[in-house]
Amino acid sequence: MNHKVALITGAARRVGAETARTLHSKGMNVILHCRSSLSDAEIVCADLNRLRANSAKIIQADLHDNHAIVQLAEETIACWGRLDLLVNNASSFYETPLGEVTEEQWNDLLGSNLKAPFFLSQAVMPALKEANGCIINIVDIHAERPLVNFPVYSIAKAGLAAMTRSLAIELGPEVRVNGVAPGAILWPEQGLTEEKKKEMLSRIPLARKGVEKDIADTVAFLALDAGYITGQIIAVDGGRTVYA
Repeated sequence: MNHKVALITGAARRVGAETARTLHSKGMNVILHCRSSLSDAEIVCADLNRLRANSAKIIQADLHDNHAIVQLAEETIACWGRLDLLVNNASSFYETPLGEVTEEQWNDLLGSNLKAPFFLSQAVMPALKEANGCIINIVDIHAERPLVNFPVYSIAKAGLAAMTRSLAIELGPEVRVNGVAPGAILWPEQGLTEEKKKEMLSRIPLARKGVEKDIADTVAFLALDAGYITGQIIAVDGGRTVYA
């Protein structure tokens, strides 16, 4: 009953799943949110519960639906009666070339990357204040340096970066709010040419892409070992953002 509790959105695969595994390894109970990737979430959940019984649960919700967000918050608190950490990880990512952007794409990208994190943070605010907990937003280095052909995604992540700083002011001193800005961690699911991959790596001082664990470890540090850090966004990018 003394385990801290984390809610990770988009926790079925990739960075979200690795973050859930890492936080669980640090002794936290985890709530895995997913929208459609239920079978993947069930695999992660089963693995974690084998390691420690009744330590992981799944809640399925569409974060574009404000009613579903409120219900997700209520179900989260009901799991173990507390919430210590919210990781806003769920995200949509795809090209929106200027001149071809639709309102549907705008609503989807702003909804998943900015609107949902805001309203979910608001919904769990009382529980986080009671626990002196924290919020960690998965931002992106392209919040600061927009990605060509991804203007709507870049705008949404820039908003999430601003939200991180704003909520740090609004929720302090009880709740800390920070962000993690990944660089090249996973190649986009739609794929890149080998030439494009080499070009991207040439601008990274560490000369390699990162892995999901790099993000998960930074989240764990901010959540569990950084009690005097709030309103900050840490770039985990191999040095990409210092490259001219």
